[in-house]
Amino acid sequence: MIVEHRTYTLKAGALPEYFKHYESEGMPIQRRYLPAMVGYYSTEIGPLNQVIHLWAYRSYEERTQCREAMRADPGWAPYLAKIHPLIVAMETKLLTPARFFDLTPLLGMNNP
Repeated sequence: MIVEHRTYTLKAGALPEYFKHYESEGMPIQRRYLPAMVGYYSTEIGPLNQVIHLWAYRSYEERTQCREAMRADPGWAPYLAKIHPLIVAMETKLLTPARFFDLTPLLGMNNP
């Protein structure tokens, strides 16, 4: 199991527009292809104007396959064209859980 931790830093004031596009276009596409959304957040304290989202996968290979399928969706490129002008910076981290933490029951995923 891995968790992808993505942070998007947006232009000041762009959060409402980003969330509008994500909720109506991006999230439905991602839900079709990505196995488990762990969380989707915006920052209130610390670095502002950030969106942080977490996605769980059984493996790096599953992540690669899911993201390739998502990128092939005909609605994905038009969605990206709307949000990319709002984004100043992007960062992705892949997290591996500590050996004693099993995320699968929380996500309703079966163990591999």
